Amino acid sequence: MGTKPRTAARCGAAALLAALALSGCSTSAPPAPGPKPTPVSSPSSPAQICTSLVSYWAKETLKGSKWAGLDWEQKGLSNDQYTIHEEAVAAGRAEERTAGLDKALELVDRFTAQRCAEQNGATWSSENWRPPSPPG
Repeated sequence: MGTKPRTAARCGAAALLAALALSGCSTSAPPAPGPKPTPVSSPSSPAQICTSLVSYWAKETLKGSKWAGLDWEQKGLSNDQYTIHEEAVAAGRAEERTAGLDKALELVDRFTAQRCAEQNGATWSSENWRPPSPPG
């Protein structure tokens, strides 16, 4: 009788391991992969790049980000983009006083989009400005 419980336990364990092993094996094809994520489009025109860059830094300034104090070169801005940045920050601060930070951030997006479009990206004013490298 001393060996029967061990034998029963071994048989039970063996059966469990066999069941687990068999459950992982299948003769059917693997499931079809899900839909691929849609890549996020990055800005491509000079005006879109300008808008993205200037708007980002103007909003960081309004929010008081620790990186907001970088100079225009460190932010990757041309001279004209920096001018748009300063005008956007001034307009944003005025809007913030009357309508709050959320409305000020919305205004910055609209303001920079308009000004960057008017100046076709405002990139010609700095000899050292380079468009961002493509990812990869």
